[in-house]
Formats: sequence, C-alpha cells, structure tokens
Amino acid sequence: MKNYLIVLFLSFSVFSFGQDVEFRAANFKDNKDGFKKAKEQMELGTEQWELGNAQVFVVKSPELFYMKALEHFEKAYAFNPNSAELNFKIGVCHIHSTHKVESIPFFKEAYKRNALVDPFINYYMGLVNQLEGQFKKALTFYTTFETEYRKADDFGKFVKQRKSECKSALALIDIPIRAWIDHVPDLSTEFDDYAPSVTIDGEEIIFTSNRPNSHTPNEVGVYDDDIYSATLVNGVWQKPTALKGKINTEGNDISNNLSYNGTKMLMSKENAQGNSDVYESYLKGDTWSDPISFSRDINFKSNERYASYNFNDRAIYFAKDKPGGKNGYDIMVSGVKVKRERSYGLPVQVLDVSSQFNDGPIYLHPNGKIMYFASEGFNSMGGYDIFSAKKIKGGGWTKPVNMGAPINTPYDDFFFAATANGKFAYISSNRAGGKGGYDIYKVTFWGEEKSPSLATEDYLLASVAKPIQDPELVGEVKVTSMAELTVFKGKTLDAITKKAIEAIIEITDNESGDIVESFTTNSATGKFLISLESGGNYGIAVKADGYLFHSENFDIPKGSAYNLVNKTIELKNIKIGSKIALRNVFFDTGKSNIRSESNTELDRLVKLLKDVPGLKIELSGHTDNTGSAQNNIKLSQARAEAVVSYLTSKGIAANRLVAKGYGSDKPVDTNATGSGRQNNRRTEFEITGN
Repeated sequence: MKNYLIVLFLSFSVFSFGQDVEFRAANFKDNKDGFKKAKEQMELGTEQWELGNAQVFVVKSPELFYMKALEHFEKAYAFNPNSAELNFKIGVCHIHSTHKVESIPFFKEAYKRNALVDPFINYYMGLVNQLEGQFKKALTFYTTFETEYRKADDFGKFVKQRKSECKSALALIDIPIRAWIDHVPDLSTEFDDYAPSVTIDGEEIIFTSNRPNSHTPNEVGVYDDDIYSATLVNGVWQKPTALKGKINTEGNDISNNLSYNGTKMLMSKENAQGNSDVYESYLKGDTWSDPISFSRDINFKSNERYASYNFNDRAIYFAKDKPGGKNGYDIMVSGVKVKRERSYGLPVQVLDVSSQFNDGPIYLHPNGKIMYFASEGFNSMGGYDIFSAKKIKGGGWTKPVNMGAPINTPYDDFFFAATANGKFAYISSNRAGGKGGYDIYKVTFWGEEKSPSLATEDYLLASVAKPIQDPELVGEVKVTSMAELTVFKGKTLDAITKKAIEAIIEITDNESGDIVESFTTNSATGKFLISLESGGNYGIAVKADGYLFHSENFDIPKGSAYNLVNKTIELKNIKIGSKIALRNVFFDTGKSNIRSESNTELDRLVKLLKDVPGLKIELSGHTDNTGSAQNNIKLSQARAEAVVSYLTSKGIAANRLVAKGYGSDKPVDTNATGSGRQNNRRTEFEITGN
C-alpha cells in the first residue's frame, strides 16, 4: 500500500506539473461520452485549423478559419485543458488573430507539457518571447527551429526576418525616442478599432471598428468593419458615431485617409469579385457620399488598400499586392492626369520604401516632406512597425527609419496620422495592455532635448540606471521638420442670423495670381480647414451667393514656425450700408501706386460690380495714426482714387464709384499695437446703392 501511494503521488505530480494528456480513450475511461464529444470537437477544429495554416503565408486572410477552429477547440479544452497538442493549436489560432497576446499562455503550456509537440513549437516559442520583449531568448528558439527545419520552401525567409527583428529590437529599445504613448479608451473597445485619421488641427478623427452594429454578424459572431467619427471637446474625445450616409455597408468598409481639410476621404472595400479596391467619398453637410471607385488604372485585378492623399492633392499613394507574388503589398504612387475628372495615371512602385514583406498603410504629412508608413520588413521590431522617410530634392525618398520604441513594439503598430503642429499623432496597435484587438493610441512628441537649469528624476518614469529628466523641465516642444505650416480654420456664418453658410474659398498666390486651391465650406456647420505652406503671400477670398465677398491675407515667410489661425467669417448681405475690407490690396509704403499682387482682389470686385449692374459703392482709404493727420488724409484719398481708377479701367462706370480718404479717423482696431495698426491700414468699400 505504501509503494502504491508513492507511485500514485508521483503520477499526480507529473500530471500536475507537465504531463501531456493526449486525446486518447485510455486517458478518459471514466468519462467515455465526454471524451467522445470532446474528441469530435478536436477533429472539427483541426479541419478548420489546417485550412487556416494553408492561408498563412499567402495574401488571403486565414483569420476566419482559425476563428471557426477556435470555437471547436474551446469546447474540447473545457473537457481536457492538459493536452499539449490542443494548447498548441489554440495558441496558433490566437497568434494569427488581432488578439496576439492571448496566444502566450497556450504556447507556454504546450511547450511545458511536451517540448516536441509540433515541429513549429520552437518557432512559436520564439514569437512568444519576442512579444514579451525577451529578445535574446527568442533568438535562441528561432535558431533552434532554423537548425531543425529542413523543408525546401519559402518559410526560411520569415524565420530570418524574425531573427532580424529581435536584433533590431535590442538596438532600438536601448535608445527610445522622446515621446509618450497613451491608450485612448474613449475610442477603443474590446473589438478591433484601427485606421485612425485626423484633421490637421487634431479636433476631428475617423477610424474603423468592427464593434457591434446594425448589420448581421458572420458565422463566428464577428461584425463587419464600419467607419466612425468623433470630435475632441476640451481635450476629451466624444462618443464615436457611425458616419452618416451610405458609406457603411454590410461588407467591410475601411477608412484609409482623411483629406487635410476633412472634406473627403479615401477608403477601401471589397468589389464584386471579392478583391479590395480603393474608393473615395465626399462630405456634404453632415453626410458622406456614396463611395466612388477609382479607375482600372488603380483598381485592377488585384488588391489595393491603405490609400493616402499627398500634400498638394496631385497624387495618391496606396498599397497593392502582386497576384502570385511573394512580397505581399508594395507601396505605389499614381499621379493625377485630369484632376476634375478624378483621372490618375498608371501606378509606379515606390522602390525606396518597399520591402520583401507587407508595406502600408501610408501617411503623407501636409508639409510634403515626410512619408510615414507601416511595414513588416526593414528593421521592424516584430509585426508591423511605423517608419518615416524624407523626400529627396529632385525625387525619391531617403532610406526608411524605424520610429523606434515606444511607438513600435513586437506587436502590430500601424497607421499614423499627425497633427500639423507635429506634437501629436494617432496610431493603431494590438500591443499588450489595451482593451483587446487593435486599439487607438495617442503619441505625444517631446521635441528636441534641452538642458534644464535643474534636473530631477521622476521615478515613476525612469529607472535608476537611466534617469529621465522631469518632462516639465524639458521646455517647449518643437518639431522643426513639421513646423513650416500655417493652419487656417474657422466657420462661415451669416453676419445677421449667425447661421452656417456654404461658401466657396479660393486661395490665390498673390505673386503669380494663380489659384492654389478652391473648395467649399461645410453646408451644415460652415466649417473649413486649410494649411498654407511657408514661403508665400496668399490671398484668401470667401464667396457665397447673395453675400459680399470676404478676403484675408497671409504673408508667410520661408521657414516660419507653425501657426494656427481660428477665425469666424461673417458674410454680409448685399445691401446698402454693408462694408467689406479689401485685405489683398497692397501699396508701396507711403505711396498710392497699386502693386501687381492686388490685381486678383480688385478683379473680384470688378466681377461683383458687373454681376450686380445697379450696385454703387464708396471706395475708402484708411491709415493708422502714425504721422500727421493731414498727410494721412491726403495719402488715403490718393489710394482710394487709385482703386477707382483701376475699376474704371476695367469698364466700371465712374458714376457708380466714389473715392474717399478718411486717414486715421475711422480705426477698426487699436493703434497701440503693430497688429492693430496693420488692421487699421486698409482699403474698404461700402455699398451706397443697388
């Protein structure tokens, strides 16, 4: 009896701490019915599991097969959680899902119970250790697998890349970049939330999610991808809502890139043949238009996705696969042939940013100088990493640079959308610590390091070995590579009712007279948002039917720092007494000769007078209070008369025009500041009859 108890104890110890309990009838003599049902679930799951395995290293997705397999495996697991084979297969299902972190305990359990459970166990144990940041241990497992794997197929390419990732990670984590990464719980759920894209002011976001919606879920209970939006109010993201319109369908609708002004969007969805194509949708009021497919030059017999606008809207970048190829998705660019007809040329591969693995999504910063893109290749730390490349003068891109930790991890870190000031960006990641699957994360860049007058150590952020200066002492965040932009945003409203007006905004290069951009403000909100590159003098004209036009001027010297201008433009009805300042009429200092940059502005006034033949106006000149009052009256009168002369030279009858110089008598701002005096120096017209 004593010997029997010793044997029983030893058997129990082995069973509890490592024994592989296989799915054999002999192991479950006391529960034959339970074993039979569990064995059946194991076999059904294995059928789906093998179908998933057949799809892993080709373009088609294996996730659905693995999810079907998992439904069966979980029922078998409830009966026998001690099978090394079952733990291994469940681990494989999870590692090929967006919830990779859930695979870790199953692979560890499988290896503990039987280190020879499957020829690929060392490969997956390498992946487990890589996900946990144990890169040296991961390298050991990968090397063991590589030594034992003798099949003459392409899998060795992936093992070599995994080893390279671990070596890259060891180097990158040693020099983390100056940034914080914060989970955004207001935008994330236990489902997949990904593909963020923000307006350049950072106050509107769109993203994709397969959270429950009004559509019918698939056979494993997963909902299709829909596109959502949210607004930032006082630093807090409001509850996301599905986009209005017919943009969200019963299929997967995936946001790719929001235009910089937020009025249109590139997206991808399946076509009738089951391939992914690139589409475009436009915002009208609060509703998005039906998605419009691009031509066959772009969408042609393959999968296209992850499209992005470039800074001047003269090309789109996107990811395209090669049917039958081995390199996955490559980054392509297609230039505009005829913009108004949405006609693009044949795509060309961007070789500088293409690897032997999947590349994309892509994001082009509005300054036109930086590309951000995700890739499974190059010196990734594992899965997708985010890289940057700079535009080379004359064409091409620099060698991609891994953005490093903590932005990148051994998990999938992809999509990148930045604000124009360069301080913030949003990414997607399925790293450990989120709500589940892909979640939305915010990146906050610290900027260039500065030496503080007093250095302290924040032990919540730093280790004793690598103290980090208190971020409050770092100083102003400046990201010079993104700073040469002025963002002009605001609303167009009726000056009397304060209701939103749909208006046309034209941006003109005052030096050349060319229209740089023309677009319509939102009909429901009146909102607009544009970015202006440094190194130009811009005239901005705002026009709406039945209203006087409004003008603004921005002179942005080359190399100017980032600036945000937020302005509410109140348009005035065409009626007697309405006044408007001509902000893009320029004179030489102390003189009355009109400079050529003024022609575009004055020609708008000519058009208004011709469109409304009965309109009579007073042209008035105004100065600040610098100098003598008499000289100011004289100069302002001469300038008003110069404008009248220009208008009559264009065919406007002189009896419709009156010139009047007021000097500094009618200021609209204080004369105590430079900006106030500049506002007071103006040419203005008032409607005196119609």
